[in-house]
Amino acid sequence: MIIALWVVTGLLAALFAMAGAMKVVTPRERVHERMAWVEEVTAPQLKTIGALEVLGAIGMILPAATGIAPWLTPVAAFGLAIMMAVAVRLHARRHEPVLPSLPLGIAALLVGIGWLVFG
Repeated sequence: MIIALWVVTGLLAALFAMAGAMKVVTPRERVHERMAWVEEVTAPQLKTIGALEVLGAIGMILPAATGIAPWLTPVAAFGLAIMMAVAVRLHARRHEPVLPSLPLGIAALLVGIGWLVFG
């Protein structure tokens, strides 16, 4: 079971790291071309969202991999799940599809629970 948990954690961390890095390095206007919800946030808020996604991805991998403060791995996963819950609410309010926020949030929640149980 721990192998499956590592695989899901790694894939989820990669997705969040890529999405977050894109938000950090890409100008807001270019991100807005692909993501209409960006009109709801300022450029610093968008960069903060991206940075939190990258930090959450790192937080899901490094603590468990190094054995240093492994309790941070589920905390990072739960933090990303909360971010995705806020994203689902934003998209629902804007009458936009909640994909991929909803499945990513559920996956982050399950990863957090998995690390609490099996980690």
